[in-house]
Amino acid sequence: MAIKIGITGGIGSGKSVVSRLLGIMGIPVYISDIEAKRITQTDQVIRRGLCDLVSQDVFQGGELNRPLLASYMFGHPDRVQKVNELIHPQVKEDFRQWAARLESEQLVGMESAILVEAGFKNEVDFLVMVYAPLEVRVERAVKRDCSSMELVMKRIEAQMSDEVKRNHADFVIVNDDETPLIPQVLELISLLSKNNHYLCSAKKIINK
Repeated sequence: MAIKIGITGGIGSGKSVVSRLLGIMGIPVYISDIEAKRITQTDQVIRRGLCDLVSQDVFQGGELNRPLLASYMFGHPDRVQKVNELIHPQVKEDFRQWAARLESEQLVGMESAILVEAGFKNEVDFLVMVYAPLEVRVERAVKRDCSSMELVMKRIEAQMSDEVKRNHADFVIVNDDETPLIPQVLELISLLSKNNHYLCSAKKIINK
């Protein structure tokens, strides 16, 4: 049975870079954001639920009306919760089926910015937090999204803090544009591949 690694981190932390490195190294990674969009588009339970919550217009021509859904949720935490209660269980089940098909692999990963918040932590064996200093994260996100610093900060403030994420993590990978990233990923793979039976309750920072 494959060991399941959860990869999380805040906006601009570089968790997607870590996921791509794992993929290059032969470790399949389930990208929750991509799969959630696919499932939301195709799953009939979610489609019916969103139509009931928002309106029939939430799907137009068979396609999800993302601006309408976003406006429905904006500024309403209770609505966000209801939408998440529709989507997250379906994503969780999809990940389980995906992982089951790959049970012959030694390691598989799941990338999610809201892995802890969405209740996915119990779906993985080890949780890896990708950490970068706040100023680095903001600079990356502003460039990547062609956004303003103010909007990026609002998004960061709406997420779980790095301190809380770190408390949940079994491993921390530092991605600060100074510390070499590949050696940390290689060490993580080595630790989990060879010594996983020693690490059940360990809290480790890859970079020391």
